[in-house]
Amino acid sequence: MFSTGQLIFAILFFIAFVIAIAYQYRKDLKIHKLHYKGTVWILIAFIGFIALIAAVKFIFM
Repeated sequence: MFSTGQLIFAILFFIAFVIAIAYQYRKDLKIHKLHYKGTVWILIAFIGFIALIAAVKFIFM
């Protein structure tokens, strides 16, 4: 399906991509903490809303 060269390239690309993303996240961590306070509550509300929809579906089915 894939040649050996393609698999090696994909693995190396994935490793480099993960390292780059981790580096950028660490670099921007102070900015994220400053500008994105309270986003955990939005995530909790979103998960709760999805759970509510699922509960209503199972109750009325």
